[in-house]
Amino acid sequence: MARIIITLTIPLFYFFFFSLLSHQTMSQPDHIFTVCNPTNNFTQTSSYETNRDTLLASLRESSSLGHYSNATEGLSPDTVHGMFLCRGDITTASCVDCVQTATTEIASNCTLNKRAVIYYDECMVRYSNVSFSSELEIVPSITIYSLRSAPNPTRFNQTLTEKFSELIFNVSSSSLVPYFVEDQERVTQSEGSYDLDTMVQCSPDLDIFNCTVCLRVAFFRISTCCGLPSYAKIFTPKCLLRFQTSVLLSPPPSPSAPPPRSPPPKSSPPSSLPQTPSPPLVFTPPQNVPNPSGSFSFNVLKGNVIFRRIVVTMTALVFALVDL
Repeated sequence: MARIIITLTIPLFYFFFFSLLSHQTMSQPDHIFTVCNPTNNFTQTSSYETNRDTLLASLRESSSLGHYSNATEGLSPDTVHGMFLCRGDITTASCVDCVQTATTEIASNCTLNKRAVIYYDECMVRYSNVSFSSELEIVPSITIYSLRSAPNPTRFNQTLTEKFSELIFNVSSSSLVPYFVEDQERVTQSEGSYDLDTMVQCSPDLDIFNCTVCLRVAFFRISTCCGLPSYAKIFTPKCLLRFQTSVLLSPPPSPSAPPPRSPPPKSSPPSSLPQTPSPPLVFTPPQNVPNPSGSFSFNVLKGNVIFRRIVVTMTALVFALVDL
């Protein structure tokens, strides 16, 4: 969503009326505003009307040759002066389309007005009964800005001031498109990063001094009128200025890697334990188990005791045999 600020020096009602009418009857290129001066009119079928229509046709023909042209048609007091200025970053085909549409619409919307200017996003066309070549003019101006705030607001104004100072300093009549400079920069700050696109342009009929003045006035207006918008542009009869920001989204944090697994415990041979003798095998027979032949008790006897008993038993057997 955007807002528009209009700076005029003559009654507003007429401009609003024709701007709204023009906006309703036009589609492409992107129309912004039409300014018709109601204080100076001419009569229908007059020499001024003929000269104006001839001038506008001449501008249409010149639009295929470059981004700027001016022309003069007729003799005083019916002389008509005119010009068009296309934005320096559009193609020749887009410039031709814009100028053709603008010259048709300005004559239709400002039917009997001796002075008029029409603004599109891509170009501007104007005509007047007074010569304006080489003259510095800053009204009427149109400012359009976004309601979205600029990134890094505590430092944005300083960043913007430095950038436009650089661009205005680099404006030159010898560039490919005269008096046109644009820049794209990625701004990286502790508060965040964003892309900043900026552009300045002057009408080539201005000298370098007046071009600089026009752009500085335009920047002053755009930097003081609207807070700190993320996007804004201003059009004046002799210069234009624009900036736009695009906030860079922070990449989502990468999922934290799981902690490394601890290596499995190394298998090691059991530590040598002191060898203890195996406990003796002990047979414990049932105690006092009844026997079919009577009760008896069975005790574990050691080997030497058994030997002695065997000897005694054998001796007794020998004596028994002798007695026989």
